[in-house]
Amino acid sequence: MATSKTIYKGDLRTEATHLQSGTTIVTDAPTDNNGKGEAFSPTDLVATALGSCAMTIMGIVANRENIDLAGTAFDVTKIMGTEPRRITEVHVNFNFPQLNIDDRQRKLLENAALTCPVAKSLSPELLQTIKFNWQ
Repeated sequence: MATSKTIYKGDLRTEATHLQSGTTIVTDAPTDNNGKGEAFSPTDLVATALGSCAMTIMGIVANRENIDLAGTAFDVTKIMGTEPRRITEVHVNFNFPQLNIDDRQRKLLENAALTCPVAKSLSPELLQTIKFNWQ
């Protein structure tokens, strides 16, 4: 069964629908590539997916360890290269609230993030810089 269905809306914009939930995502070409930059670009989604996947897998580990990660925030910075135009580097910075965890649990969470499915699916040529800012 398909995961999503996407329609090209014209003017360098797509609308993707997640078939199981009905949720939609609009993409737009970035301003540095002939677009309006009015929505996530496809490469923005790839970079953001890395952070979201890492956070989700940390959440799974946290649930197992009875750790509440609510309030954890992260920002993503995508760096583009040329010839060929591609993502060359993604920075993900996690900012955790005050947590009552030990070093073992910290290492479990960090390892979960670094080995998430998206991280393991991206090209080894893509530099993934992930920082964990613990309170």
